[in-house]
Amino acid sequence: MGTSRALLNWRSLRWKIALLVAAACCGIALTVGLLVHHSTYEWSMNEGRAEAYASLSAALTGGDESGTNGLVYSPGEMPTELVRSVRAHGEGAVYDESNPYQPRMWAGQRISGGRLVAISVDMTLDELSRRALDRHMWEYSLAALAVVVPLSALAAELPNRRLRRVARTARRIASGDLDARTEAGGRAGDEITEISATVDSMADSLRDRLRSEQRFTADVAHELRTPLMGLVTSAELLPESEATDLVRDRVRVLRTLVEDLLEISRLDAGVEHADLRPVALPDMVRDSLARTGLDARLTVGAAPVVVETDPRRLDRILANLLSNAHRHGSAPVEVTVEGTTVVVRDHGPGFPEGLLADGPQRFRTGAAERGRGHGLGLTVALGQARVIGATLFFSNAADGGAVVTLRLPPTG
Repeated sequence: MGTSRALLNWRSLRWKIALLVAAACCGIALTVGLLVHHSTYEWSMNEGRAEAYASLSAALTGGDESGTNGLVYSPGEMPTELVRSVRAHGEGAVYDESNPYQPRMWAGQRISGGRLVAISVDMTLDELSRRALDRHMWEYSLAALAVVVPLSALAAELPNRRLRRVARTARRIASGDLDARTEAGGRAGDEITEISATVDSMADSLRDRLRSEQRFTADVAHELRTPLMGLVTSAELLPESEATDLVRDRVRVLRTLVEDLLEISRLDAGVEHADLRPVALPDMVRDSLARTGLDARLTVGAAPVVVETDPRRLDRILANLLSNAHRHGSAPVEVTVEGTTVVVRDHGPGFPEGLLADGPQRFRTGAAERGRGHGLGLTVALGQARVIGATLFFSNAADGGAVVTLRLPPTG
């Protein structure tokens, strides 16, 4: 289907090349046709003049003035241009095509006594021959175009196919598949090969840079974990006071951030595996909401559903979605369970366009009105959803508010 659309797309490079070839062929055919037509016309005129002069000379040599030899003595029966030329130069020849069905070549001269005499020869066969030649040239030119244009479109398919492969690879890289390559191979060096090599080099550079950043994030999180545990212990030993509560709250935030960084590093490394077992989804969602301690309005469908999933990871996903709704949205927060689908909605300003287009990005919340944060909650939720085989969809409600839809795979 995609190939058919590409074939019919008149703006594609294939048809632009075919159009360019067709224009070049038309230009060549027109130039050659005009040259041939002009040369044939000149040759025909020269031959006609020579024949007319020969006929005039032969008729005058016969000396018969009765008119049976084709001689014309009355200037009124001669072409005006011929009369003018003979009076000016003593002789002349004129091609008269006033009658397109019987064109004639006239030759005339002065004879003794200053009289004008002329004779004409029929040029119908020459005219028909030239018209047939012109017609054949146009017909064969059109036939050649009918062959050359499709062949040009087919010949353009190879570079088009290579360019489409480069475009597909670039789209895969843009969507996050940094292992995608154009596989240009050992082709001869040309512009498309250079573009392919550049895209592959860009993908290698992006992959190496991303892996370096991921390793750095993981190393920083691991290095912070030990002193953080000391901070947590020290905070618990502080005497109760308002300042202690503030310190403990900041330590909890720091601990959550470090745990999120560690979790993301494990997800990036691909070492996480789901521990699947049957779970009653409504009960699981209800318990998860209770553990967060956050307010949410829960709505459960009529038929309870049992799903095959990892309870710990599902709990992590729900906790992050609910926390994100409270932190960046506005109350009331609504959670709906229907079949194998869980929908979390707030009534805040909604998700920014960048998140809807590209998905959640770590260390970026996307819009000031969504509140401040490090942008890891949704990133972790998305990664954990992939581990358990679920999908997350981000959208905005028509009447305002962010909507996250979690779809779990059906059991068996």
